[in-house]
Amino acid sequence: MIRVHARLSSGRRLDKLQDDVLGAMDEALQTANPASIIRRHVRLDHDTLRVDKLSFPLKRDQRLFVFGAGKASGYMAEEIERILGERIDDGFVIIPDYLRPRPRGHRIRYHLGTHPIPSRKNTDGAAQILRLVKNSTANDLIVVILSGGASALMDYPLEGISLEDERKTTSLLLRSGTNIHEINTVRRHISRVKGGRLAEAAHGARVLTLIISDVVGDQIDTIGSGPTAPDPTTYSDAKQVLEKYSLWMRIPSHVRKTIMTGINGVLAETPKQGDRAFRYVNNVIVGCNRESCRAAASYLNKEGYHSQVLSTRIVGEAREAGRILGSVATDIHDNGLPISPPAALTSGGETTVTVKGNGKGGRNQELALAAAASIAGYERIVVGSIATDGVDGPTDAAGAIADGTTVKRGKRFGMDAEDYIRKNDSYNYFRRLGDLIMTGPTGTNVNDIMIIVAK
Repeated sequence: MIRVHARLSSGRRLDKLQDDVLGAMDEALQTANPASIIRRHVRLDHDTLRVDKLSFPLKRDQRLFVFGAGKASGYMAEEIERILGERIDDGFVIIPDYLRPRPRGHRIRYHLGTHPIPSRKNTDGAAQILRLVKNSTANDLIVVILSGGASALMDYPLEGISLEDERKTTSLLLRSGTNIHEINTVRRHISRVKGGRLAEAAHGARVLTLIISDVVGDQIDTIGSGPTAPDPTTYSDAKQVLEKYSLWMRIPSHVRKTIMTGINGVLAETPKQGDRAFRYVNNVIVGCNRESCRAAASYLNKEGYHSQVLSTRIVGEAREAGRILGSVATDIHDNGLPISPPAALTSGGETTVTVKGNGKGGRNQELALAAAASIAGYERIVVGSIATDGVDGPTDAAGAIADGTTVKRGKRFGMDAEDYIRKNDSYNYFRRLGDLIMTGPTGTNVNDIMIIVAK
């Protein structure tokens, strides 16, 4: 079982508030540990597989398969194999190539893919899963394991769309400030497995999908782009997303052609609610951001704070969310609102960054730097924000921590916080101060965790 700890890049000695923030983040990460999540929700009771209140009798002539993809799915699958053992007939799970330590299994094979931009490795793995699912029968049980990152890792474009076409489309979406719902609306309509199409390929086999959610609101059609869930969106919706962000004429022509073919009714839509493809499908969320936020809040309560979960649905531009959270922190300090100090507020969600500068950073680092500008001069306030997968944007940091001295200390190095926000260069700002939060890849993903403490 992987165990991670949040630490600062400088390794400097922490004051009590900073130490409490990092301790709460550790607690949130341990709650999101994939193996622990599976153990809490899944068990084998003689010849019956039980997932919470659901029961799946295992017949002697029934084959059992385990397929999946995602940042947490390797460790989820490893624990599933510990529980089910030789009852598993075959398994194939796509995991990120940077994951360490790598999961091991006798019945389940692990295939390395790239994230966040898909590569040939990903399409080869997804094609293998699709072939195996298509070979199933109505008597089989297929356990699908999904977690954050599955959209990229289990990537298999529709016929007529090349991998490079799909990669360019994904890159444009990621850099344009689109949220995960919008990104996956497009992804579902250029894929052979997303948007319920994997369930459609199962030919009536019983499908049980175990999900660790990385999506704000936990919509199963969005997590991993919903390979076993009804798709509430259409080709027209995908076109509208691309037009909204002025990407329609920038995406590859083959992608435009496919979407228009779907809009014109020549290409079949993704399966919708009520489709027979979902007659024997159960989608179960076993882990989510809410549980990690509650764990962090409970930890801080034990440390002597008036501690609450503020929200698990923080979205929008990272810098704006950071300024708001910073303002909330100063209101706690000055006025005792919404709770009196010593206070701790934990939030979750996933913000976005519209990249306009040429700097280096991630949404959590940019959020923390914007918060730093709001709390400048307040020495008894700390704000920290991390990506629970340990990878915040194209950096080696999980996030960053800020306090009332962050702006002042930056000036000593000739850095202006607002300028670094404009340049989208939060990584280099916090790197110079030694205030990046480092965890390494955590092997899980339940969105982001943001913590305010004020005394």
